[in-house]
Amino acid sequence: MESITLYFREGPSDKVYQASIKPKDGGFMVHFAYGRRGATLSTGSKTQQPVEYQIAKGIYDKLIKEKTAKGYCPAETTAPLQHTDKIRSGILPQLLNPVESHELEKLIHDPACWMQEKKDGRRLLIHKQGDTVTGINRLGLTVALPPSLIEEASACAGDFLMDGEAIGDTLHAFDLLFIDDDDIRGRRCGERYLHLMNLLGSFQHPHIELVPSQFTTAQKQCCYHELKQRHAEGVVFKHSDAPYISGRPSAGGTQLKYKFYETASFIVAKANDKRSVSLILFENAKARPAGNVTIPPNHDVPSPGAVVECRYLYAFKESGSIYQPVYLGPRDDIRSAECTTAQLKYKAEVMQAAA
Repeated sequence: MESITLYFREGPSDKVYQASIKPKDGGFMVHFAYGRRGATLSTGSKTQQPVEYQIAKGIYDKLIKEKTAKGYCPAETTAPLQHTDKIRSGILPQLLNPVESHELEKLIHDPACWMQEKKDGRRLLIHKQGDTVTGINRLGLTVALPPSLIEEASACAGDFLMDGEAIGDTLHAFDLLFIDDDDIRGRRCGERYLHLMNLLGSFQHPHIELVPSQFTTAQKQCCYHELKQRHAEGVVFKHSDAPYISGRPSAGGTQLKYKFYETASFIVAKANDKRSVSLILFENAKARPAGNVTIPPNHDVPSPGAVVECRYLYAFKESGSIYQPVYLGPRDDIRSAECTTAQLKYKAEVMQAAA
């Protein structure tokens, strides 16, 4: 039957997690094992007695989704990628769950909840250690940095690990994980932000911009409406006491995001005529069509199998196709396994939120 082995490596942590579906007494059991790599694993079962296959499959899929959201990767992705200079950095960024529109009012009025603009770029961490400056993407892989960012980071007297969103050659910085040898990920969000402000005040950095935070209800309301009017991507809400936790929570969390429009990552199935490609998504390990998107003249037509990002108005529940798609570009920092129908917002949901 089905089985998978997942790995997680960050700093001193080097863990393994195994899950499987096995037949028993005419039904199926979901088993798991976990522990340090190379050590004896603790074992258990997610089912107390045999269940129908569809029930077991649902438990199994949910288990894998929860673990991959926390940064666990299949065995083949734990080694350095072939044909590239990207290697695993041992650092994974914190990823946020979306918040629904009916929850916005509560977050805006919560004095312990800060708000920032959600920048429309690519996740990028900058790690400075001595004379070495390294970029890290959302998969925890090292990536090349623009010369301007390397030069400016090198001008800082101390070492740091900074998190932000890259747009062109500019990093929009919103969090700080390390100062010299001090790991501050477990400290309050407000304290880390203050350290980030002080760090950026210590050297010249025209290509590193601090993302402003709004603290009061009035500030958040004003900023929210201004961002929506200029068609920004969205906003991020952070509890002032929240630590920095790598990976994505299985649900909710102390740091949340709200987008003003829908985006999703898709797999290119094939190239069509007139600079168009067909898109697919996975649903319970099966490929489902998700419509077509036209590739603008300023982008290369992606090859089949590539992961791409698209903006859309909503998806149709019956066909799974997206309505009014806009091609945003390739995503080499998104795994194919993340391209699932769970990303989609369907027409009825979008219409209800707008009402």
